[in-house]
Amino acid sequence: MEMRRMREERQTSVLLYGASVIVFFVGMSWAAVPLYQLICTQTGIDGTPITGLNTRFEPESMVPVDVAKPIRIRFDASLSDKMKWKFVPETKEVFLRPGETALAFFKATNNAKEDITGLSTYSVVPYKAAQYFNKIQCFCFEEQKLAAGEEVDMPVFFFIDPEFANDPRMADVDDITLHYTFFKSKDQS
Repeated sequence: MEMRRMREERQTSVLLYGASVIVFFVGMSWAAVPLYQLICTQTGIDGTPITGLNTRFEPESMVPVDVAKPIRIRFDASLSDKMKWKFVPETKEVFLRPGETALAFFKATNNAKEDITGLSTYSVVPYKAAQYFNKIQCFCFEEQKLAAGEEVDMPVFFFIDPEFANDPRMADVDDITLHYTFFKSKDQS
């Protein structure tokens, strides 16, 4: 009797432990993408510009460093295979010093015969410069719905943090590329 009760308790505890492990991993897989995006926007890893620090957009942080060399910012665009849009940078490149603000435009055209909703992601290359690339206003991570045949301009307002000029690791960075990719929204088939 005692052995049977102990065996049942052990089986119950193994089942509870197993179920809790399964629930934990399901929860972690559900939270993986938002956590990854949060970590990337806070740290600048994986070429993601830092967007989580509100102090980055204070007027004091947007003062051009006159003695710094100008940096060429190039713009690039691509589409996933399922997107029936044309998506190109209207602004090919700009030159600016750390602390200066700039405005660039991308153009999206829906070439399909139906409305399409898209979502864009971005990256900054070289990755080590991403921590200094600050977007003030952007169309990324927000769904963009274009009617059949519709064409829109999409602005990006940004600046390079003045601290870029003081970082010895950035001494060899003369060019930065901001790349956007549009994907079809997962709410559409």
